[in-house]
Amino acid sequence: MQSLDTKINLTDEDKDVVHRHQNTEFLFYQQVAKGDVEAIKNNCQNHEFLNQAGVGTLSKDPVQNLKYHFVVSVAIISRLCVDNGMEMEKSYRLSDHYIQELDNINSITDMEKIHDKMVLDYTEKMRVIRQNAGLSRPMTECMNFIYSHLKERITVKDLAEYTSNSASYISRLFKEELGVSTSDYIRSAKLEASKNLLRFSDYSLADIANYYSFTSQSHFSQLFLKETGLTPKKYREKYYGTQWKGTANDIMSYTDGSQNEENLS
Repeated sequence: MQSLDTKINLTDEDKDVVHRHQNTEFLFYQQVAKGDVEAIKNNCQNHEFLNQAGVGTLSKDPVQNLKYHFVVSVAIISRLCVDNGMEMEKSYRLSDHYIQELDNINSITDMEKIHDKMVLDYTEKMRVIRQNAGLSRPMTECMNFIYSHLKERITVKDLAEYTSNSASYISRLFKEELGVSTSDYIRSAKLEASKNLLRFSDYSLADIANYYSFTSQSHFSQLFLKETGLTPKKYREKYYGTQWKGTANDIMSYTDGSQNEENLS
């Protein structure tokens, strides 16, 4: 079996490298900063860090090349996590820690391990920050369940069983702590996640609707229009790609105010 250390070949200096589309990278960074553990685990399992297609060569040495890319990634991630709620000193200390670990790395296999450990560490910390702030324990458990099962159909009964509470109690908690019904919260979480795929991927509307277990593409479109003021198609046309200006925070933000003001044409 071919070892991971032989997967990367950087010796062909004569070929022009066509860099991968920036949307792929921004979707990855957004998944980290939004605490999407499942997506990042899939990324790691698919060995995406070692996928050199469309990645610039920063060093002729394969290990050193990955180290340079690692430093770029952790720098972006640390700043985006600060923009999304992580304490600045904590984020930068974590970044420093992982960069210092590179001194002990001498193989591609170990580079992949430290990269995966780093991104999962940041992602898990962001998940906790986003989901657990100021919530009761049952509500925290509900948040954990919802964001771990966004692709599935989720009911109040599912949350009640998971937390060992009654459905009526869970419904009341959502109203008291979040000010919305359980179904409204789940729907909004799915729609928010679908925005990422509309903006940073080429998946069809039908694929996205099916991925997040909406009953149909038309149902998904109706809910999306009601939530944002735009159909999914219009949203993709307006926000697809890298249309931010200047700050890292803009990568993570959608101009919800302008979305709500725009009418379907």
